Amino acid sequence: MDVALLVVVVALSLGFAYTNGFLDAANAVATSVSTRALTPRIAVAMAAVMNFVGALLGTAVAETVATAIVDLDGATESAALIVLVGALVGAILWNLVAWWFGMPSSSTHSLVGGLLGAGIAGGMTVHGAELVDRVILPTLISPLVGFVLAFGLMIAVLWIFRNAAPARVNRRFRIAQTASAAAMALGHGLQSAQKTMGVMWLALLTTGVLADGEGIPVWVKVSAAAALAAGTYAGGWRIVRTLGRRIIELDPARGFVAETVASFVLYANAIVLQAPVSTTHTITAAIMGVGSTRRLAAVRWGVARDIAVFWVLTAPVAGLLAAGVTLALLPLAG
Repeated sequence: MDVALLVVVVALSLGFAYTNGFLDAANAVATSVSTRALTPRIAVAMAAVMNFVGALLGTAVAETVATAIVDLDGATESAALIVLVGALVGAILWNLVAWWFGMPSSSTHSLVGGLLGAGIAGGMTVHGAELVDRVILPTLISPLVGFVLAFGLMIAVLWIFRNAAPARVNRRFRIAQTASAAAMALGHGLQSAQKTMGVMWLALLTTGVLADGEGIPVWVKVSAAAALAAGTYAGGWRIVRTLGRRIIELDPARGFVAETVASFVLYANAIVLQAPVSTTHTITAAIMGVGSTRRLAAVRWGVARDIAVFWVLTAPVAGLLAAGVTLALLPLAG
């Protein structure tokens, strides 16, 4: 029974990584595609490769996911694994809903909400202070930082190039976007794949396959990276259109600034704070920040409002879905 449940958790984890990839493909490629810096197919291929590389560059975020959200100690192996199954199913279902409506929802929020909903339904302890300090606060603050930094940097760029020929500036920033899109995709891999690694690692520790203190196995890192990259290559074109065109019409300079700022925020959280933050929220906020330098009316705030509604709904709905699945499966734990 426990072996079967462990296999299910691993399979669902990789499925979550895949949905995370196609849901978040827009994070790395939307601005570059919308400004025609890259063709769609080249953009997603580059993003998939950089996702894979970024996923192998660290494990700090994975350790936070495994240790700072739900405490599975003291639960039976079956009950703990069922909680993880419920969390993953809830997160995957919400990812599919967001993709269907073309909304850039956060896979981070759906997974955290799923873990909390499943954990509470399963009678597990939630890490209070750690959850707030290492997960919730960085997740809430990162979009604000992305918006402010993107607005400020875009103002600086506009001032520096105020006397330059627009055609030349656009051409140069379109070339520069190749680098900024790659950096964004690397940051996405560094953040998103590690969340999948964290769940798989937690399952292996819970069942005794790994002893306490053992690091994340190579096969876990590679499989999570490959699933995320495959999902990214599959693409999420509904969301690409929302991020790249429906919020604001981006020019190459604004696309470059948005990607650069979002990459910086992702790296800072992954390396310095070791916090799992939303790449979706970060790049969306940065796009709104650069768009606001044109004029506030240039941002389609109606679309931004719809995105915000999905942001607010993500964690609680994923949590409720996860709780329902967990309660349905718990009798199997005996």
